Amino acid sequence: MIPRSLLIGVATLLLLVVSMGIYLRHMRQRARQPEPAATTEALPVTPPATGPTETVTLYVADDAAGILRPRSAQIPLPGGRQQRAEELLRALLRIYQQPGSAHPLAAAADIRSIYLVDPGAAVIDLNAPFADQHRSGILSEQLTINSLVETLAINVPGIQRVNILVEGKKRETLAGHADLTDTFDVMTIEQAGNQ
Repeated sequence: MIPRSLLIGVATLLLLVVSMGIYLRHMRQRARQPEPAATTEALPVTPPATGPTETVTLYVADDAAGILRPRSAQIPLPGGRQQRAEELLRALLRIYQQPGSAHPLAAAADIRSIYLVDPGAAVIDLNAPFADQHRSGILSEQLTINSLVETLAINVPGIQRVNILVEGKKRETLAGHADLTDTFDVMTIEQAGNQ
């Protein structure tokens, strides 16, 4: 006669083997099914600007030539200086985020806010993806900074100095090269662009 404890042990092992077989079959079927489409990162949606459409000048970076090119654009601009400044830079970013851009930026790159501090100072607050996903390189980074500063200065009268923050905080560099700790003087950037 077979001991009762041996029969219970064999039955338990058999039940465990069958359960593992069912689980393995289930996992193989799941592996064969296609993965659901990856969800894109939810981006904040900025409401469209309201206001009269105006012709503005955007300074668009061209990486191949290493220069900024002035480009006229028709965009609706709100009446307030701060909202106007934000919409100007967002219009510039939309150019950089288009496929085939001469100076591509990440789709998630955005302007969090712009603070206009009198007399003549502005603070641009970028979101983290703007800096974290920016291509590294001194020329690329400097063109981005110069593009933001010149576009802002030419379209919002009275701006002479610009500081750049990332997520509301000082950051040493944009993507490893261009120094963000200093204040950018509009006249100096304009002179460098004219050389």
